[in-house]
Amino acid sequence: METLGESDLCFPHLFNASCKKLMRSHFETSLIYFVLSAISVVTTALNLLVIISISHYKQLQTPTNFLLLSLAVSDFFVGLLMSFQIVLIDGCWYLGDIMCIVYRVLDYIITSASIGTMILISVDRYVAICDPLHYPTKVTPKRVQICNCLCWLGSALCHTMLMKHNMEEPGRYNTCTGQCVTVIDYAGGLIDLIVSFVSPLTFILILYMRVFVVVVSQARAMRSHVASSTAQGGVTVKKSEMKAARVLGVVIIAFLSCLCPYFLVTTTGQDTLFNSASEALAICLFYFNSCLNPLIYACFYPWFRKCLRLIFTLQILQPGSNQMNVM
Repeated sequence: METLGESDLCFPHLFNASCKKLMRSHFETSLIYFVLSAISVVTTALNLLVIISISHYKQLQTPTNFLLLSLAVSDFFVGLLMSFQIVLIDGCWYLGDIMCIVYRVLDYIITSASIGTMILISVDRYVAICDPLHYPTKVTPKRVQICNCLCWLGSALCHTMLMKHNMEEPGRYNTCTGQCVTVIDYAGGLIDLIVSFVSPLTFILILYMRVFVVVVSQARAMRSHVASSTAQGGVTVKKSEMKAARVLGVVIIAFLSCLCPYFLVTTTGQDTLFNSASEALAICLFYFNSCLNPLIYACFYPWFRKCLRLIFTLQILQPGSNQMNVM
């Protein structure tokens, strides 16, 4: 029979009831700690800069940017939640059963809200490209803000209901002290998989395939000089919309690439984090996506780079700075 030392247990004073720590080398533990800490700090800082930029500068408060703001808020909270993952590096949960439920519920809500925001971004680009004449009347800042609120409220309501049994009795599924385990029944898991992954993935792909077809047809028309001089003025306007579609397309592709491995892992019934290399990689990819989005903005959006200069040079603190031209 294997004898466990005190250093092998999460709570040595509860020898018979304590969970066992994950056995890793010091190098492996240090590497995971460093990577997660770096991703957490960078994710939180970069998304906070996006939130400040769009919230402060009036010129940036467009319907599309309000969607980016909602996405930045969810990514910002993902960065904060990564601190809980750092706590779980050795496989032990030290924060109690109630905080475990709070963490799990928030994780589900934020993930679902991110996916919902991606759907709204896809709809926004679809209308802007495929129905540009009606875009200003169909997609207004007020309507986008309402949709963002409904997205977050719907996510909170859905996952609060799914996690109801876990919230009624925190820790009911733990087999030893030091675990953070939550369980969703088969029906609830199936609903969550369809609502949070399969349906959004299908919807986003269909919309962007339609957008891609329209963009390609417009590009061919421009190259062949079919459009008249009057229509060319309209093409100039659409070029900015197509650029936004390409940038947000990169965001969505990166999001889906990082999200798919995460859902493949979580739907196999694995619930203990970092118990395998594949699981650790899938979770790190998922969290890295929240860090990736602001980097994409920095590469493709000049206004974000200009906002960064204004923030770091403290020009944002000047009176009337919110009216500055940042485009």
